Amino acid sequence: MATSFQWTAHLGLHEAVANHFSLAVNNNGTQFLMNPNQVHFSRIRASDLLLLDADDPDTLNRPGAPDPTTWGLHGAIHRRCPHAHCVMHTHSIFATVLASLADSTLPRIDQNTATFFKRYLVDNHFGGLTFEEEGERCAAALQDPKKKTMIMGNHGVLVFGSDPADAFNRLYYFERAAETYIRAVQTGLRLRVLSDEIAEKTSLELEGFPGQAESHLSEIKDILRTEGSDFDS
Repeated sequence: MATSFQWTAHLGLHEAVANHFSLAVNNNGTQFLMNPNQVHFSRIRASDLLLLDADDPDTLNRPGAPDPTTWGLHGAIHRRCPHAHCVMHTHSIFATVLASLADSTLPRIDQNTATFFKRYLVDNHFGGLTFEEEGERCAAALQDPKKKTMIMGNHGVLVFGSDPADAFNRLYYFERAAETYIRAVQTGLRLRVLSDEIAEKTSLELEGFPGQAESHLSEIKDILRTEGSDFDS
C-alpha cells in the first residue's frame, strides 16, 4: 500500500492531501487499512496506515481519526462491498476531465481504453463531499464485482481490486486510457473506434496476461528502494 501511495504522488495522480486508498485485512472486508488524515501521499509509510473497522460507529470520535470524507466513502464500501478488497480514489487530471464531460463514457479507441470495455460504471449523481450519506450512495452503486472502475461524475475516479498491485495497475491504466481519449478528442478528428468483439477480446487477453500487475508494483518498489525511500518502514 505504501508503495502505491508514494508512486501515485510521483506520477502526480494525487491531489494535495485529499485522496485516499484502503485495503481490507479480514475475510468480510470490514477491517481495513487506510491513509492517515491530511498526510501527503509522498510521505506515507507502511507504519503510518490506520487500521479501521467499518462497523465501528465511534471511528471519527477516536484519537487519530481519519478524514471524515475518507471514512464516509471507504467505510461504506468496505461495509457493503466485500468484493472490493483494495479501493483507490483519486482526482487525477485526465480521469477528472472525463468525469466532467456531459458524456463520461470511455470509447474503446486503443488497447488501454479497451481494457475497460463493459468493466466500468459512470456515476451521474454527484451529491457533494463523500460524507457518510454520499459514501453509502456510492457503495450501493458498486455491487457488480466485474465493474471495478467508477467514473465519479463531477468528481474523479475510483477503482478497486483484489490487492494493491491489482488496484494500482487499474488506476494507472485508467488514467492513461482517459488521457489518450481526451487528447484524441482535442485533435478534432474522427475517432477510430474498435468493434465490441475486438474490445472484449482485448480486455479478456489483458485480464489473462500473467503477473503484469504484480511485476508493475514490484518494479516500483525496487525504484523507490534505489531512491532511498523508507516506504516500507
